[in-house]
Amino acid sequence: MNMWKDRSFKPMLLKQIKKPFNDKDFIYELKFDGHRALIFVNNKNILVQSRNGKDITFLYPELESIKKIVNKNVIFDGEIICESDGKPSFKKIQTRSHLKDKNKIKKEMINNPVKFIVFDILYENKDLTNLNLLKRKEILNKYRDTDVFIKSKFIKEKGVELFKKIKKLKLEGIVAKNVNGKYHINKRTDDFIKIKNIERDKFYIGGYIENKNNTISLLLGEYLDNKFMYVGKVIMSKNKNLYDKLKVKKKSKNYFDNYKDKGIFIKPELACYIEYLERTKSNSLRHPIYKDYE
Repeated sequence: MNMWKDRSFKPMLLKQIKKPFNDKDFIYELKFDGHRALIFVNNKNILVQSRNGKDITFLYPELESIKKIVNKNVIFDGEIICESDGKPSFKKIQTRSHLKDKNKIKKEMINNPVKFIVFDILYENKDLTNLNLLKRKEILNKYRDTDVFIKSKFIKEKGVELFKKIKKLKLEGIVAKNVNGKYHINKRTDDFIKIKNIERDKFYIGGYIENKNNTISLLLGEYLDNKFMYVGKVIMSKNKNLYDKLKVKKKSKNYFDNYKDKGIFIKPELACYIEYLERTKSNSLRHPIYKDYE
């Protein structure tokens, strides 16, 4: 495959595990809370492509400046991020990614600029994917950082220590990468491993929504200042024992103080445990996963 001409491939995917580890054969990087992208660039043209193969160049005009630091045909792999208070903000990159109007995009370039955090190079006038990771990093290191093009830093061996630091900073997680690993296009392998900084809490069920595909969406809440506040939905299989308990519960009024949409409401007495990545500014759960009930 000619990677430069045939751009239908997807970037290498990450396996996920729960606990960090130390290993002399791995390097460790921050996991950035943004949108994965491949950038095809030379000194005349640039294409920014989403992980699903969509051309998103028009969304991020500030990335055009990357053309100035290359003099070959190059493919970079990385994450497009926006920042808030010095940390990646998923909410802000979501805002940027949904814009369509050119004038609004130009305005957001000033108010909400993006950066491309680059962590790999796949192509430099030839295919580099068969080289090991450290050799690819060595080639990548030739390209200077700019305001919008920033090489991801890494440490060797000490994954547990890095994870402890990102937990204190409430960042998304870390990525462990095998130093001898090749770049596997369109595949998920053990060479790239993500370890997320997952939160786990107990929430009360104030209702649910029956879905068509043998699942329900639990309406979750918590008590704050004597008010029952909605924090989000989580999908659960109807095969879980909790579903049987919900079905025999007496239907009630809507106890949520801040949820006015549809639902089958019950008195919030049943509790369940949810893992999630973080809270949004509106206190909603990001990427909630149902784990168990009390």
